[in-house]
Amino acid sequence: MEAGGVADSLLSGACVIFTLAMFSTGLSDLRHMQMTRSVDSVQFLPFLTTDVNNLGWLSYGVLKADWTIIVVNTVGAVLQTLYILAYLHYCPQKRVVLLQTATLLGVLLVGYGYFWLLTADSEARLQHLGLFCSVFTISMYLSPLADLAKAIQTKSTHRFSFSLTIATLLSSASWSLYGFQLSDPYITVPNLPGILTSFIRLWLFWKYPPAQDRNYQHLQT
Repeated sequence: MEAGGVADSLLSGACVIFTLAMFSTGLSDLRHMQMTRSVDSVQFLPFLTTDVNNLGWLSYGVLKADWTIIVVNTVGAVLQTLYILAYLHYCPQKRVVLLQTATLLGVLLVGYGYFWLLTADSEARLQHLGLFCSVFTISMYLSPLADLAKAIQTKSTHRFSFSLTIATLLSSASWSLYGFQLSDPYITVPNLPGILTSFIRLWLFWKYPPAQDRNYQHLQT
């Protein structure tokens, strides 16, 4: 195998490993729900939005015939669906959860109808779907900005997961390089905010380490 082929395979493997590591951080929430038989301190919307994001990118991977994208987002969609079902099982207010799920699934179905039925040209379909997935991914990476501001205000990083931050940084960096390699801006661009927000979180972990966080909270009580 040529050096270029080896580098491509290594980059593809890095995308798969780091992204699945990022998705698997939800297993700790799954164990928490099973042990406590409750959804206390577990957020539902990240599971739902990530699942929709996975399904969108899965469609993009199928259109592009890219097995790296297909494998990652197939496993990701399965894991997020598992988290959603567990949350639904232990959540006492199932009506709200079902309404949120139905709303996003409705948006997803409308999108599928547009991309697969109303857009006849396959190249145009790929471009439109890539743009949709990119915008959705960027919005997901930028959504925690309020938490970042809150962390600076309270001098506390208890809202953040260090392992998830590292996994997100490695995953975003890998996909940015992968998209650059393929000359695909729909893959490269939406992962740049993930790199930026991950570095901001790492800076916050350095500035407000867990020990200092506990001391600050103790002074507040």
